[in-house]
Amino acid sequence: MTESSPTLATAPVECCLNRGFKHEGTSVGKVVTVAGVKTYVSMPNGCDNQEQKRIILFFSDVFGPFSNNAKLLQDYYASEGFIVLGVDYFLGDPIDAHLGQKNEAADAWFDAWLTMAVRRAAMCTPPWIEAVEGLYGHEVKYCAVGYCFGAPFVMDFAAKDDVAAAAFAHPGNLNESHFEKLRAPLLLSCAENDNTFSAESRRRAEDIMVKNKASYHIQVFSGVEHGFAARGDPTNENIRWAKEESARSIIGWFKRFT
Repeated sequence: MTESSPTLATAPVECCLNRGFKHEGTSVGKVVTVAGVKTYVSMPNGCDNQEQKRIILFFSDVFGPFSNNAKLLQDYYASEGFIVLGVDYFLGDPIDAHLGQKNEAADAWFDAWLTMAVRRAAMCTPPWIEAVEGLYGHEVKYCAVGYCFGAPFVMDFAAKDDVAAAAFAHPGNLNESHFEKLRAPLLLSCAENDNTFSAESRRRAEDIMVKNKASYHIQVFSGVEHGFAARGDPTNENIRWAKEESARSIIGWFKRFT
């Protein structure tokens, strides 16, 4: 992952000690193993691996690709005509397995967990991507979407020449060089109130993309906070609409470029 560059999106901390809201629904995907890493796979209806020419790599928040919220998001993207693969770069150790009371000890433990999680994910993700590309070939269209923790993995992938499109929502762990190296069209789905990706940082990211003549689209949802697109309150009309519109916009962005 990219280092030694001014920070734009900080590491997720407090927000990730909050489970947010569980989204109801029955997932339809399955779990397979790719490059030794468990992976959630969701397929479009009536389509097999050989027929589909559009792939989404899904990089989850700290709750992992197997949380019900994440599985429902992946299933939605698949229902729009993409094979979706969500890597378990936490290797079976998502934050949800450890959350207890929010206290000083828990906060200190979280820092240690996050450091280890970043290290593990950085080690297992590149060979996982290589294995996915080996399975599906280089003639298909690859897209990538990430939530919070997943954003830098999207940006690293989007620095390649052969990526059709990329997107993230309420990102963490980004720096200026991620945007300097961007090559794929990028959609940024942002919260008005985000403790990891401030308005100032968002504007700096935009300045870099303008300078480099990148293809991008920024959406900012009022009245929502970090995590809205993955764990937002479905009983709140504004938050629910923002979550759903974020997903619709992301899949529309991918369709535009595939």
